[in-house]
Amino acid sequence: MSKFNTTSARSARGQGFIQSEQVATGTTYEGGAGYARDQKSELFLLGVTNFVGENTFYESADKRDDRFATLSRAVAVADPSWMTRFVTWLRRDANMRSAALVAALEGAAGLLDSGMPGGRQLVAAALLRADEPGEALAYWHSKYGRSVPKPIKRGIADGAATTYNEYSLAKYDTASKGYRFADVIQLTHPTPKDERQADLFKFALDRRYDSSAEAPASLSILAARKELLALSGKEIRTLADNGTLSERLKGAGMTWEALSGVISGGMDAKAWEAIIPTMGYMATLRNLRNFLDAGVDRKVLNSVAARLADPEEVAKSRQLPLRFLSASKAVTHSALFAQPLEDALEASLANVPSLKGRTLILVDRSASMFWSYSENGTVTYADQAALFGSALALRGEKVDLVEFGSTSAVVPFRKGTSVLSMVRNKFHNLGGTATALAVRTHFNGHDRVVIITDEQASGAAPTAVVPDSVPVYTFNLVGYSRGHGESKANRYYFGGLTDASFGLIDLLERGRNGDFPF
Repeated sequence: MSKFNTTSARSARGQGFIQSEQVATGTTYEGGAGYARDQKSELFLLGVTNFVGENTFYESADKRDDRFATLSRAVAVADPSWMTRFVTWLRRDANMRSAALVAALEGAAGLLDSGMPGGRQLVAAALLRADEPGEALAYWHSKYGRSVPKPIKRGIADGAATTYNEYSLAKYDTASKGYRFADVIQLTHPTPKDERQADLFKFALDRRYDSSAEAPASLSILAARKELLALSGKEIRTLADNGTLSERLKGAGMTWEALSGVISGGMDAKAWEAIIPTMGYMATLRNLRNFLDAGVDRKVLNSVAARLADPEEVAKSRQLPLRFLSASKAVTHSALFAQPLEDALEASLANVPSLKGRTLILVDRSASMFWSYSENGTVTYADQAALFGSALALRGEKVDLVEFGSTSAVVPFRKGTSVLSMVRNKFHNLGGTATALAVRTHFNGHDRVVIITDEQASGAAPTAVVPDSVPVYTFNLVGYSRGHGESKANRYYFGGLTDASFGLIDLLERGRNGDFPF
């Protein structure tokens, strides 16, 4: 990636895709100069950082969700084509499930209110997994009532036709859902793509009202599943103990959650060893601690480790790099998965560039950053900032890595250091958010400055400390409405943290203007 990005290359002079006012008309939550963004920019920054229904340090979940809904409706009406491309990218590339669904439904509501077409395509763009059509119906009914307009129905129906199959029916069509597959089918009338899916739709309806309904012969996976579940818990335990359960599970499309609910004795080593070969990558990643605690056979664990580290598996899984950090926190007591998780993280960061010349990287470690991006999560925004700051630093030619809060300090590191060990051992909680002071203290003729932050700084605009000829790249982790500087030539703003977003630095430094990544 450094073929064009050499020290002799001209710095980027274009303006990035995040647009802001040029004079601050408000303040950040810390009282510093706060620059408002245009609607697309604010929506983008909020969308890629929004896990929906979650509080942040400065903003309640209700306020944050209301802001997101209002922006989605406004932008959809102003530019329907842009909005559809954004939702498609948000769901498929950024892998933000809930945010994409809400943006699509609220955008479609805005189009309906304005008498504009495009709602069907917008809604369908957000539905990539089989539980999402039901989620869409639940959201619409809770927000707008029982009447579902035709474009919304058709969009949800398109999502159902795309995602409903035997495996997804077995996994997601459960009594714990308020809206079953049958409810979606009855309310939206999806058109089956072939006879087998037509049989599936009919069976979903039949079993919604008759638990003894028989799956037709064309649905062999569901038939095998029913046959397996007809066994007693002790019989399933016997299959696990004699080593024959794995093949039965594969043919029946069983998940580990389903198995745990029926096998006598719970998920011990034999049960895990039977289900591991059929588990998806994400499920495997999230259960590493359970494998270790159950005493799963070392040969099986080695196969798990090899799969975790396989770059092709990582790419197919589309896991955010943060998932590997979360997994590593769960298994710090074992060395078995340390290197595989490091390798997996590296593979997920494939687009983080190797920046030439001198780079100053500033990682926000203020109090507001020590807030988990998910209510039940263990990874904080501070962890995210440290992870990406470390990854960028380890790849750069000459890098000064700095952590900052009310004070700042250089973070020492050596090339070849583990990213995960840097996150765990090299960073601290530094209190307030004196970003401009940190930049002023550590900037010394660098070729570029990278700031990873929530932008809620006190004091002057930190970007003003750097000469206009030097590019400053700000990565906004939380998506508050106002940022710490204005958007102009050589001042770039990005939302969220993925390897793809860091790859934009390399494009900008080849002299190209920034554009939205879709």
